[in-house]
Amino acid sequence: MNESHIKNVIEAALLAAGRPLARADFAALFDLTAQPTPQQISAALEQLAGEYAGRGIELKETAAGFRVQVRRELADEISRLWPERPPRFSRALLETLALIAYRQPITRGDIESVRGVAVNPNILKTLLERNWVRVVGHRDVPGRPELLGTTREFLDYFGLRSLDELPPLAELRAMGELKVQLDLGAGVGEGGEAGSAAPEMPHFTALASDEEAAEAIESVQGRGDADGEDEERDAEDPPAGLVAAGYPREP
Repeated sequence: MNESHIKNVIEAALLAAGRPLARADFAALFDLTAQPTPQQISAALEQLAGEYAGRGIELKETAAGFRVQVRRELADEISRLWPERPPRFSRALLETLALIAYRQPITRGDIESVRGVAVNPNILKTLLERNWVRVVGHRDVPGRPELLGTTREFLDYFGLRSLDELPPLAELRAMGELKVQLDLGAGVGEGGEAGSAAPEMPHFTALASDEEAAEAIESVQGRGDADGEDEERDAEDPPAGLVAAGYPREP
């Protein structure tokens, strides 16, 4: 099969699908008698990534597959297409999300203990409704509190293939702006089992402070309120940020 044709079909699919596409999705685009090999699909993806180098869009692989998106360094300009939308989430939401990402599985009580304040119910509601966070089990203690962990949608939104791509805590400490509030090296999920955690959610062996974790999430997405005020913002749609071409925003 013509390699140029394979590349063109894959590119068109990436722009038209409105969602990330896995390698199996690309193969299914062709007739059974003319399906490209995995090697040909990989070669086509590599060619597209090279052709996009230095342009306003890029080919990005996330947990759910491949997508074409606006380059991160152009996010500020492109976000002006939606001037009516607040461009930031509250600091409180980012801190809560970051704690879940770096310390999962984690209970609501654990989050409140680290942050020193009660978790606003609207924050967890927003994270659950966006399917960035889900219940992965229950801690084996009186009351059996829910254990929270991140989802594949969380990885996709922040442009990550796996949790291993979250910024390492060592890099954050090197900034010289953050203070370690918790001992590093302790096991995640101490005091209880994680239950039936999803296989795509590996447990970390380092604990992050709330400031470290929030800063890490911000460094991935490049946004976040410094003051954490106005919780009503948490219910708004995601800002333009990284806009995938052909990837519609939520209504």
